[in-house]
Amino acid sequence: MDRFNEIVKIPVDNKLLEGELVIPETANSIIIFCHGSGSSRFSPRNKTVASKLREYNFGTLLFDLLTKEEEAADYYTRFNIQLLGNRLISVTKWLENLPHAHHCQLGYFGASTGAAAALTAASALPQIRAIVSRGGRPDLAANILSTITAPTLLIVGSLDHDVIAYNHFAYERLQGPKKLLIIEGAGHLFEEGNAMDKVAEDAAIWFNLYLQVHI
Repeated sequence: MDRFNEIVKIPVDNKLLEGELVIPETANSIIIFCHGSGSSRFSPRNKTVASKLREYNFGTLLFDLLTKEEEAADYYTRFNIQLLGNRLISVTKWLENLPHAHHCQLGYFGASTGAAAALTAASALPQIRAIVSRGGRPDLAANILSTITAPTLLIVGSLDHDVIAYNHFAYERLQGPKKLLIIEGAGHLFEEGNAMDKVAEDAAIWFNLYLQVHI
């Protein structure tokens, strides 16, 4: 049973961003998802992870970083990490003011370019207690990596060679607790075998460790 399960409209930059917020009845932590370029809150990969996290009593917020009009009008907006990071900051503050989310600890789950946006937002928000990046591009937030103290898990597929290099670059610069996890036999989208299940499980373990939710 959930204490909150609704499609939400989040006011940001004089626009309304659509999202899906689910908070289990006894959850005391919420994971905010930040998807990659060309994706949306309907990403089947992020929905798989979100579903698994809810099984472990985490709340989840999946939302669209850009409106449909913005997606269609300017392709390069998808790669504007500062804009996306600022959007995530605004969404995080909106969530904190929601009565159902009061007293909940917060974490970020970022995928692809969304990982850079998550790190950018976390650099300005000390209340973000943990970050997980899946197939991320944390290197796109290179200018703030040395300011990140939130525990950060970087998950990459062993077949995603370029992205492994980007994540090694980021790993060396992160200042807080950190781990680089390479999933053998997985590509960028983690479509091979049970790769996505492993991503979800490792994310749950990481968030549990640093958000202090018992699973």
